[in-house]
Amino acid sequence: MLNTWRIEQRLGSLVITKLHRLLTVEAPIPFILASGSPRRTQLLQAMGIPHRVVVAQVSEEEDPSTDPREMVLHNAYIKAKAVSDLYPQALVLGADTTVALGDKSLNKPADLEESRRMLQSLSGREHTVHTGICLLCPTFGVDERHDITAWVRFKKLSDETITRYQALVNTLDKAGAYGIQEGKEMIIEAYQEPLSTIMGLPVEFVQERLRSLGLLHRLSL
Repeated sequence: MLNTWRIEQRLGSLVITKLHRLLTVEAPIPFILASGSPRRTQLLQAMGIPHRVVVAQVSEEEDPSTDPREMVLHNAYIKAKAVSDLYPQALVLGADTTVALGDKSLNKPADLEESRRMLQSLSGREHTVHTGICLLCPTFGVDERHDITAWVRFKKLSDETITRYQALVNTLDKAGAYGIQEGKEMIIEAYQEPLSTIMGLPVEFVQERLRSLGLLHRLSL
């Protein structure tokens, strides 16, 4: 009788131990990029960070007189919030980038003439790229917003160089009318690393924040 009781006790302990292990397994967390930017997706993929894309349906702040830091933080947050409201169990990443020349924001130009004026204003000067990021997950109490900056110095650009650059790059799709990943040897003299900040997503910083929050290894599609 005593041996039977001990066997049952051991079996009960094994069941409890296995149940505890099952309950304490860290479940995967869906990671969503609230942006349709192919560059941001490519940067996350290059770092091996699993994610899926849900484009936020929001109206972004684009007033050039708005403080660049406040603009990118606001836009990154409203993108992340719009998607987080739809998927509260997911960790959502919102991002926004602008080019600041002094206290003026240079967003995406409306046409080639505005694109040319932007490139002329950047010619031979140093400016700042602001990328705002927002990480949101109500389930885990995550609400982080950061403005990551990098400086870029342009070469002195001739009208001919600007024309050739506009023919090579879709300047209407980029803040400040340029993209550092295409034709940078034509227009850029120097820039601050990492390149990802200027491209629109400081993915090294994002990866480190995810690691610090203890969530990096739990991310899933």
